[in-house]
Amino acid sequence: MKNYIWLNKPKSYTEKNDSLIIKTESQTDMWQRTHYGFSKNNAPMYLTSSNDRNFVYQVKTEFASNYLYDQCGIMLYLNENNWAKFSSEYENVQFQRLGGVVTKNAYSDWATQDIPTNIKGIDYKVIREANDFIVEYSFDDKDYHQLRIFNLAFDKALDKVQIGLYACSPQGKGFEAQFINPHFS
Repeated sequence: MKNYIWLNKPKSYTEKNDSLIIKTESQTDMWQRTHYGFSKNNAPMYLTSSNDRNFVYQVKTEFASNYLYDQCGIMLYLNENNWAKFSSEYENVQFQRLGGVVTKNAYSDWATQDIPTNIKGIDYKVIREANDFIVEYSFDDKDYHQLRIFNLAFDKALDKVQIGLYACSPQGKGFEAQFINPHFS
């Protein structure tokens, strides 16, 4: 994949043409302060950047998560204190969570919905409209559903944004997360 850079490069990953596999490491996460009181900014992220004020970015994820809080998905990153992630997160054998964290001024929020644990692949689409972002998901790359609408900079114009892929294991021993055909359309 061209024009991507690592933030928190993982020890183990495989990149081929239009796909990336990350083997997560224990004690990696992205979170800032709210509710839990801790700050973590060490999840592996593979990011590209865009100055376009309007774009659509898509990726398919496939994962074999099996430890509490294992997660993989899509990352929109401005800096350590301002970012958004959208992902599946393993909870237990009954359900996992699909959701997003939006972090502004070093405080994270989290909105989720429960999904079955047999779902092992999710397609994501991020639509940028100036400072606003619309995130959609699909389980079949056909029927997309809105997950979140948010703004990262209020009335301050955003120029370049970094967007891409992330995976982490806050508590577990790690898992493999695959990202297929990330692209702008």
